[in-house]
Amino acid sequence: MTDLTAETVVDTELPEATRRLVRTVDALPDPAYAEPSGLPGWTRAHVVAHLALNAEGLAGALTGVVEGRRVSMYRSQEDRDGDIESLATAAPAVLRSRLLGACTDLADAIDAVPDDEGETVVERVPGGRTFRVGDVPWMRLGEVEIHHADLDAGYTHPQWPDAFVLHVLDSKHLRDPAAGAFSLQPTDLDRAWSAGTGGPTVTGTASELAWWLTGRPAPGLTCEGGALPRIGGM
Repeated sequence: MTDLTAETVVDTELPEATRRLVRTVDALPDPAYAEPSGLPGWTRAHVVAHLALNAEGLAGALTGVVEGRRVSMYRSQEDRDGDIESLATAAPAVLRSRLLGACTDLADAIDAVPDDEGETVVERVPGGRTFRVGDVPWMRLGEVEIHHADLDAGYTHPQWPDAFVLHVLDSKHLRDPAAGAFSLQPTDLDRAWSAGTGGPTVTGTASELAWWLTGRPAPGLTCEGGALPRIGGM
């Protein structure tokens, strides 16, 4: 397994992950959009709507940076949630078109950001959590890979590229402090990870451990002492 770099995320990993996602969405029969996804309470249409709106929000924020004005990713959390619910009711053809257009706009927006704007900070919602402009490609890669698997439409976390699996395992921000200390021991890698000092060891394949770190159920894992530490969702 090789580590991701900022260059490979922008030039290779994100474009390829996006193409895989769009192919899956385009191949879904229209009735499948109303069927449940892997996320509780969300249909596949909800997941596609979220992915489209996430790309639109990121593209808008980056365009604002390029134009010298500060634009938050979403107007508010309530608007973000309401927009997902509204778009999820659209016809499948509208969802497919909206997703493709948003992905294209985001790719263009990422390319347009000057190199010296990487440390510029953007708000997710006004007065809310912030993120660096340079982190946007990484953020979007996580959204695409994780929610592609959430669609429950043939693409699963064991199919994640090795480099993305390593990225998830390396990313401290995916770990919930409320879970306490624990260690990760992949059965298919000669590496281990620790969150905090001490605690039980969670064992399983690297992709299963990465999936679990995103807050998804991972019945294939084992843990010293029995129950797995509690991990919050994304």
